[in-house]
Amino acid sequence: MSEAKTTPQSSYTGPIVVDPLTRIEGHLRIEVEVENGRVKDARSCSTLFRGLETILKGRDPRDAQFFTARTCGVCTYTHALASTRALEDAMQIEIPRNASLIRNLVLGMQNLHDHVVHFYHLHALDFVDVAAALQADPAKAAKLNASISPRPTSEEDLRAVQAKVKALVESGQLGPFTNAYFLGGHPSYYLDPEANLVATAHYLEALRVQVEIARATAVFGAKNPHPQFLIAGGVTCYNALRPDTIAQFKALYQKARAFVEQVYIPDLLLVAGAYKDWAAIGGGVSDYMDFGEFPGKERDLTTRYLKPGVIFNRDLSNPLPFDPSKISEHVRHSWYEGEEAHVPYQGVTEPKFTKMGDTDRYSWMKAPRYDGHAVETGPLAQMLISYAQGDKLVTSTVNTVLKALNVGPEALFSTLGRTAARGVEAVVVANGVGEWLQELEDNIAKGDEKICINTQVPQNAEGAGFVHAPRGGLSHWIVIEKGKIANFQLVVPSTWNLGPRCAEGKLSAVEAALVGTPVADPKRPVEILRTVHSFDPCIACGVHVIDGRTNQAYDFKVL
Repeated sequence: MSEAKTTPQSSYTGPIVVDPLTRIEGHLRIEVEVENGRVKDARSCSTLFRGLETILKGRDPRDAQFFTARTCGVCTYTHALASTRALEDAMQIEIPRNASLIRNLVLGMQNLHDHVVHFYHLHALDFVDVAAALQADPAKAAKLNASISPRPTSEEDLRAVQAKVKALVESGQLGPFTNAYFLGGHPSYYLDPEANLVATAHYLEALRVQVEIARATAVFGAKNPHPQFLIAGGVTCYNALRPDTIAQFKALYQKARAFVEQVYIPDLLLVAGAYKDWAAIGGGVSDYMDFGEFPGKERDLTTRYLKPGVIFNRDLSNPLPFDPSKISEHVRHSWYEGEEAHVPYQGVTEPKFTKMGDTDRYSWMKAPRYDGHAVETGPLAQMLISYAQGDKLVTSTVNTVLKALNVGPEALFSTLGRTAARGVEAVVVANGVGEWLQELEDNIAKGDEKICINTQVPQNAEGAGFVHAPRGGLSHWIVIEKGKIANFQLVVPSTWNLGPRCAEGKLSAVEAALVGTPVADPKRPVEILRTVHSFDPCIACGVHVIDGRTNQAYDFKVL
C-alpha cells in the first residue's frame, strides 16, 4: 500500500468554472474562487429545469409515481416509492407487512447497486490512475489483492487486464476510460502502480456485477428502470410468493453481498489508505439530517431499520429526532419567482430565469433548510445518525473502517468520510436484505400471502412520503383537492446537498465542502471533482475550465 501523501496545491488565484459537470442525470455547473491554490468561495448551479411539479397539477394522485419515477434514469424506484408513500400518508393507511418487506428488498438492492456503481464507475477515477497500472508488476498486484481480500484475483487475470489497458492506451482510444479522468502524471494521483492495477481490474469486473444487482431489483419489480409493482396499498408482484422467484432473488443477492464484502470494501480501504489526507478535506457543513429507511410499519419512521434523525454541530453525543414540520424551501438565490421560503405543502414552482453566471440568482435548484440549517443528507448523514444512536451493526462497521485506516471519528467529516460511509451503508443494508428475505419466506411458509389492500383516493387531503434514497433524504409532498393533485413538491437529495445559498446566505453542503479544497492544477481540477463526486450528484458529460487570467478554455470530459 502507498505511503499516505499530501495533496499538492498551486499558487493560482482566480476563478475556476466547471460547466457542465454532469453524471448520468441532470446538469451541474460549479463556480469557485481560488486564492493561493485553495478554494475560497463556491457556487453550485443546476442548469436544468424539470417542471414536474407543474406537470402533475390536476392529475389523478395515483398517476404521480409514474411521472416522478422519470425524474431520474437511475433512482427511478425511489421516486415512485416516495410518491406512493405520500399518497398512502394522505389516505392514512397501513399496508401489509409482506408488502413492506418486498419494497425493502427492492430498495435494498437498489442501494447496493448504486453504491457499487458510484464507487467504481462514478468516483474511483478521481483517485485511480488507470494508465499507471501499466507500470505494475502483476505478481505483486496479486499478492497485494490477497493481502486485503479473501477473494483472490489471479496474476493471470491481472496480466490480462494490464494487456487490455495497454492495447487501449497504444490505440489512442481508451474506451470506457476516455477523458474519464486526468491522464498524464497528475500530481494529485498517488496510488502505487499495483494498487492502480487491482482497482482497474475490479472496475471492469464491477461493470458486470452491477448488471446482476440490477436484475435482482427486476425480479420483484418486473423491470429496471421504472419497476411496475408499486400501488398505493402495497405491491402487486404475486410471483414474489413463489419459491422459484425467491430462489432467483436470493442467488443474485448472495452474489452482490459477496462482492460488497470481499471486493468493494477491501478496495475502498486500499484507496482510502493512500489518500488519508482527504480525511481533512471537504467536510463542509456541521449539520446532518436523514429520514432513515426500511420500515417495520410503512408510515411510522421510528420503526425503520435505519433510524431517522438530525445532528447539529457534529455532536455525535446528542442525536435529535427528525421533525418533518421543520423543512422549508428557499428560492431567494434560485431561478424562481418570489423571495419567501415555504413549507413543501405550500411550495411554489414558478420559473424566473435571469442569466447564466449570475451571482445572485444562479440555480434551478431550490435551497431546502431544516429548522433554518443547511444540512447534509446521504450515506454519511445516515451513518453518523445511526452511529450516534448506537446502532450496533453501524457502530461496529464504522469502527472497523476507522481502525483499518488508523484514523479517529473526526475523519468521517470529510470527502474521504463521505466516500467511506457509502461502503459502510452497503454492508449494513446487505445484512438487512438477508433479514427481510428470511422474514418474507417465514411469512409465506405460515400461509400469510397478503401483499396489498384496496384503497380509495380521498377528496381532500395531504401527505408526505419519505425515502432514504442512495443519495440521501428524498421526500414527496402531495396536496389533494376534489380528488385531484392541487400541489406536488419534490424535495430531493440533490437540492439538499447541491442547491444554492438560502435567503440567509448559508452555503449548501457541497458549496461549504468545496471551501478550503486545495487545487494543484487549475487546468485539471481533480480535487474539485473528488469532493463534488463524493456527494454522488448523478450527472455526467463534459467539463470546461476557464483560466481567469487568460480566458483560455480547457476542455475535457468526465464520464
